[in-house]
Amino acid sequence: MARLKIAYIGGGSSRAPGTAATWVAQAENFAGSEIVLIDLDIDRLNLVQRLATNMARAAGADLRFTVETSLERGLAGCDAVLTSFRPGGFEARYLDEFLPLRRGVIGQETQGPGGFFMALRSIEAIKPILAAMSRVCPKAWLFNYTNPVNIVGQAISTYSDIPFVSLCEGPIIFPEMLARAARLDPAKLDVSMVGLNHGSWSVRHLHDGEDFIAKISHRLDAIMADPAIHVSDKRMAEISVNAGSVAAQYFQYYYYTQEIVKELQASNMTRAQVIMASIPSYWEHYREQAEKDAPMLDPALSRGGVNELELAIDVMDAMFNDRREVWPVNVANQGAIGDFDDDLVVEVPGFVDRAGIRPLASGRLPQHVAGLTHALAEFQRLTAAVGWEGDRRSGIRALASNPLVPGFALAEALYDEMAQAHRAYLPERLLS
Repeated sequence: MARLKIAYIGGGSSRAPGTAATWVAQAENFAGSEIVLIDLDIDRLNLVQRLATNMARAAGADLRFTVETSLERGLAGCDAVLTSFRPGGFEARYLDEFLPLRRGVIGQETQGPGGFFMALRSIEAIKPILAAMSRVCPKAWLFNYTNPVNIVGQAISTYSDIPFVSLCEGPIIFPEMLARAARLDPAKLDVSMVGLNHGSWSVRHLHDGEDFIAKISHRLDAIMADPAIHVSDKRMAEISVNAGSVAAQYFQYYYYTQEIVKELQASNMTRAQVIMASIPSYWEHYREQAEKDAPMLDPALSRGGVNELELAIDVMDAMFNDRREVWPVNVANQGAIGDFDDDLVVEVPGFVDRAGIRPLASGRLPQHVAGLTHALAEFQRLTAAVGWEGDRRSGIRALASNPLVPGFALAEALYDEMAQAHRAYLPERLLS
């Protein structure tokens, strides 16, 4: 098994304990490895290290967790780097959600103006990481979980030589969500989704060897009438049946825009505020468990659950242990999806082995949904360029290209207001 030095940037986050639990669960695949937890808050780093070390010891896992606040020291000699962080924290996410809503535009973490400004902050934060990797671990792979993973991945792919993959469980969980809504066994799914991250469609959709969409269509009336099914799952079912393809849940923001704007405006709290209200209880749980010889994380009291960033660790295992497995990945297209240029970062099944990641040929998107996905692809490309080297004017143009932002006047107003709100995390070139 691979004996690695792995840097985890975001190792002091509220998701870090669940990620450490995933490594412990897969310890036999990484026996003898060192995992360097890198973050800015040394107190939280020390807490996560203590908790992770105790979990590993209790499980008999041959893993060593260390901490580092210096990016360069933490990255030195690493074989792999995992990035999962949130520039500006949940306070910035609150602004991403709240400010657009005041102008009648959806406020969301990875979509529309909110996703645009999160991308700008994330790209600015990823730049020094890439520079440090080039100096101290130039052959290391970057496994990116920092959102929006497609736009961050586009910036890395276009402007850096660091080998990377961006990751998200969406292509795995979206069909499962739809199956559960239809009271079908998710274990019998055989679905392949391609497109963009949070913007993918199924090009193969089988359930127990039969057409999954036909089964959903047959059950659609029951799904829509069931009060126990969340409205977002109902929307995903409706979109999927109408499109004849399993839809990423995030397409609801484009097909039900006005309904969702009204729902968000009527809510007493944004999603970020809900999470911020729970954060203290997460850290209290982590502190309690860190004092135990055999910690047990409670999924209800852990941010994101117990096994976090599992896909990244699965892909690391497949690569460094030469598993020759297929996983959903976000990498440069290289001809995998016929609709897109080779250099566009797409979400597609990828073959993973010691040689790296090769996107698999996946045909074309259904023609009747390709237009929206193409618009989001161009927004992805434009936003990556703005984040890396753009200015205010190119930023306004990129924001106006997003389907949720109708018009240059609105784009300019949103851009200037949100850029000033996030000025602490943006370069001066984006502010004037």
